[in-house]
Amino acid sequence: MAFIDVHILQAVPPSNINRDDTGSPKTAVFGGVRRARVSSQAWKRATRRRFNATLNRSDIGYRTKQIVELLVDEIRSIDTSIELPDAELAASNAFGSAGIKVTKPRPAKNAPEDDVGMSEAGYLVFLSTNQFHKLAELAIAAHRAGAKIGSKEAKAAINSDHSFDVALFGRMVADDAELSVDAAAQVAHAISVHAVEPEFDYYTAIDDLKEEDKETGAGMIGTVEFNSSTLYRYATVSVHGLRANLGDDAATARATAAFVESLALSMPTGKQNSFANRTVPDAILVSVRADQPVNLVGAFENPVQLGAETSTVRTAVRELVKRDKEVASAYGAPSYRWYVSVGDAVEPLEGHGDRVSVSELVDQLETHVLGLLGESL
Repeated sequence: MAFIDVHILQAVPPSNINRDDTGSPKTAVFGGVRRARVSSQAWKRATRRRFNATLNRSDIGYRTKQIVELLVDEIRSIDTSIELPDAELAASNAFGSAGIKVTKPRPAKNAPEDDVGMSEAGYLVFLSTNQFHKLAELAIAAHRAGAKIGSKEAKAAINSDHSFDVALFGRMVADDAELSVDAAAQVAHAISVHAVEPEFDYYTAIDDLKEEDKETGAGMIGTVEFNSSTLYRYATVSVHGLRANLGDDAATARATAAFVESLALSMPTGKQNSFANRTVPDAILVSVRADQPVNLVGAFENPVQLGAETSTVRTAVRELVKRDKEVASAYGAPSYRWYVSVGDAVEPLEGHGDRVSVSELVDQLETHVLGLLGESL
């Protein structure tokens, strides 16, 4: 077995990138103090959005209830002679054969009863572009033959050619566990390495026309809660779990490298127009382990104390390296390490692996994963 552990320290200025149900930045108590928190779901979503901009469409999937509409589009792109109603029926039957229930949505209020749109799943279904294509071919063949797609064939189409994101983040199908995919990647909730206190921005908006008339007073007032923090982010990829999902060494290596790059360079988008909080990591430490994934969050159980003598980032990186060395001494060291660092994060990481740029990390990690898979044959 092999695991790729990713540890990231990233300073984020005043922001509210991940809100709770009241609009406040999410938090958690760790080490007895309140920390800033960004949920794993938020950063996985940000990672997937970056996939859309950096990977080929064939390497990524769609997670949606609108699976019938997407399959209809694929069917009609292959065979333009199939009319829309027939394509919708063929698509619905294809998902029915696979064991995924689709139903007509409720009509919108005051809308005509026949204006309800296409059938949809009752929950989000995560399918790759290639899986939609395979189902479309089966649906077209069944439509031409006036037959029904076999359950075995329909499920085989959905259980093969997984996209990178489906293989990494997994898929849960409530209707049929056979169609579920175990995630090869795990992402922790990011937390601040120090304690945080909520802060509030009181803002006003002025009516432009009333301002010209020299009227005083605000056209709108409000408050928004925020915090600033240095976050510790952690994720891990099971190389052989990913290989089992993708079925190909080269695809596994590319998916691992793409995940690490997109995780590191993505950012959840909450309130970004209000705060312009986009930063890049101060430090990225990537480790290859053969035993199990190891989260190094214990480095920050005692919160980093903010002071004038040294920066929070520098202290946090020093504590991270210290914890990594302690874990290695007690439980065994990783087989390989790379790090990317800037500013105050440079000195504490010197000698703790190979220093690389992000692009070099991506290239070397892909090559290394290919080597790991070759050794396991």
